[in-house]
Amino acid sequence: MYQEVLQNLGMSPNEAKIYEALVTFGGSGTSTIALRSKVHRRNAYDTLNRLVEKGLVYEVFSEGETIYEAVDPGKLVELLREKERILQLALPHLQSVYSNHRVSQRAYIYKGLEGMKNYLREALKVGEDMYSFAAKGGWFDPRLEPFVTWFLAEAEKKNMQYYHMFDAEVEEHLKHVYQAVGRPYKFLPKGFSTTSTIDIFGDYVVTFSGLNLAKLDDDLTIFVMVSPTLADGFRAWWNMVWSLLPETENSKKRGTKGQKRTAKQ
Repeated sequence: MYQEVLQNLGMSPNEAKIYEALVTFGGSGTSTIALRSKVHRRNAYDTLNRLVEKGLVYEVFSEGETIYEAVDPGKLVELLREKERILQLALPHLQSVYSNHRVSQRAYIYKGLEGMKNYLREALKVGEDMYSFAAKGGWFDPRLEPFVTWFLAEAEKKNMQYYHMFDAEVEEHLKHVYQAVGRPYKFLPKGFSTTSTIDIFGDYVVTFSGLNLAKLDDDLTIFVMVSPTLADGFRAWWNMVWSLLPETENSKKRGTKGQKRTAKQ
């Protein structure tokens, strides 16, 4: 039941099977463990030794066969925190080395749900206001819910603001989307909806293919372009379209501020 979760935490398939068997059925000898976990006895012995080394299984010595018991699953959280601590120590140097090889203008592609998460992490790292054209609530795909909740909270800490021009259908069907991201926003005229969107923030221009109303296609493609000149150009065009759309109560709240901020970037 939990083998995939355990493997995502870094266990091998056999380690996950054996650990889950021990948690489910309790301690036993190698032969019984092999049967319960459906791991060949020859492999079960080596796998148990690795789990003992990781601190996830312990041995109970007796007069007969050695009994193995699973350590409380809370240990998994402890191991994750230790890995995070190790990563945090190494991260400053890794980021420094990474930055040395980044060029000021570049283009690359992200794919799928994990690609969307990567894109949003980059937006957080830049930490500047975001300007969206033909937005359709793709962030609110249910599969992204925990991640987007975290993203919005972190963006609020950075005082990031969003300026959205939504497809007309968002106004009709996805009220929770524009309420969550907040004002200002406007809606494009009916008849101009597509499966694409453009986001602009900092030196980034990001275009998407494979977006539907609050849903991402499995083959979602995200084209990321980093160029100060290109981003300034797209922001100017964004402002032009924004100015042509009718004023609403929502756009009046921050629209002027957004345009001033754009002019400085």
